[in-house]
Amino acid sequence: MQLTSNSDKITRDYFDSLLIETRYLDAELPSTEMTLFGEVFRTPIMTAALSHLHNSARNGMVIYARAAALSGAVHWVGMGSDQELEDIVATGARTIKIIKPHADNREVFRKIDHAVKVGCMAVGMDIDHAFNSEGGYDNVFGLPMKAKSTEELTDFVQAAGVPFIAKGVLSPHDAERCMKAGCAGMVVSHHHGMIQYAVPPLMALPDILSVTGGEIPVFVDCGIESGMDAYKCLALGAKAVSVGRHLMPLLKEGEDAVSIRINEMTAELAGIMARTGIPALDKMDSTVIHRRNF
Repeated sequence: MQLTSNSDKITRDYFDSLLIETRYLDAELPSTEMTLFGEVFRTPIMTAALSHLHNSARNGMVIYARAAALSGAVHWVGMGSDQELEDIVATGARTIKIIKPHADNREVFRKIDHAVKVGCMAVGMDIDHAFNSEGGYDNVFGLPMKAKSTEELTDFVQAAGVPFIAKGVLSPHDAERCMKAGCAGMVVSHHHGMIQYAVPPLMALPDILSVTGGEIPVFVDCGIESGMDAYKCLALGAKAVSVGRHLMPLLKEGEDAVSIRINEMTAELAGIMARTGIPALDKMDSTVIHRRNF
């Protein structure tokens, strides 16, 4: 694989370097049903924690949520107003709210409290959105950010009262600290190439799973475009995957178009599961994956 500084391309190349063996004998029709935090979903293909989709479609964030609800998928949401989050939850989509690492922790606690009160099934934080590219703290739409300590993360986890998920974990270093803080899940992600030469999330996944030891679900984000991409993540130990930019062009066509694509990806996943002898998500087997070396 020839590396460039483009982390998204590196991620795509890594996906494409993984090959699949088939296992037909004694195979059966598969189920893509997933249980997460005590709730059952039709697919492990989730929406990603996007924000500001009004640039893609009018009322884009709500359209995105409706699509997840139609597909029986977990819905994730990033930045936005309190009213927008209430409108999203009102669609019936089972929603996970991801909060930025605001410099003022009072705003973090306020957003956690609001998300829980309106009915989000879980909350979390973009731990990777603290710094800008020049070595200072980030500022997102005029809102100052700041890196959080393990102790601060522990306070957020304890304040939530619902599962708290750390998004942007890309190393055993951070995974260990998230486990210490009591996080109920992690999203392995480089935030769409936030840093050049970032390790592909799928490459980082095995080392992170060695830290979590199966105690909490680990999700994979970035560059997932098909049921095959999802399969590779799940086979290597991810609980579920998030799809964002691949779905964004469909938003202008409405929630049905987005839902159709989620359903198509789920069907693609089921097709590969059938051809590799995997009857259910909890029966995934990493030994079907081979790294291309030719």
